[in-house]
Amino acid sequence: MQLLFHYNWLIRDEWYSWCEDLTEEELLKNRTGGVGSILQTLFHIVDVEWSWIRLIQGKEDFQENFDDYKSISKVRELDARFHKEVEEFVNNWDENMESNKFYDLQSDGSHLTDTWGEVMRHIIAHEIHHIGQLSVWAREIGKKPISANFIGRGLGTH
Repeated sequence: MQLLFHYNWLIRDEWYSWCEDLTEEELLKNRTGGVGSILQTLFHIVDVEWSWIRLIQGKEDFQENFDDYKSISKVRELDARFHKEVEEFVNNWDENMESNKFYDLQSDGSHLTDTWGEVMRHIIAHEIHHIGQLSVWAREIGKKPISANFIGRGLGTH
C-alpha cells in the first residue's frame, strides 16, 4: 500500500513541474470531465487525500476553498502543508489497521461502514483516476503527459 502512495506522490510532483510551463489561463480553463480545470483537479487530489486520512483517524476535516489556491505554487504549498500528516500516517500503516472500521455518515443520515483498508485503496484509485484525466487534457493541448509507468522509477527499492 505504501508503494502506491509513494508512486502517486512522485507522479503528482512530476505533474506540478509539468504545469509550470502552462499559462494561468490554460491551468484554469474549464475542461470536460473531472472537477473542472487542470489546477482544480490537482487541488482536489490533495484535498481529498488529506480529508480521507483525517476522517479515518477520527480527526476533524475542513474544506479548503479552491479560490484561495489558483496558482500551481499555491497548490504545491497546500500539498506540502498537508503531506507531512498524510505521509506520517501512510508510512506507519500496518496490516493490523486494515480492518479498522470507518463509519461514514451520509447526507441522508444513514451510515456506510467501510474498513480503513478500503478507504486507503479508494484514496490511491481516486488519484490514479484523476491523473488519467490530466493525461487526456495534456494530449488535447498538444503536450506530452507525464508517464504513468510504475516500472523504472525505483519504487521497488523504496
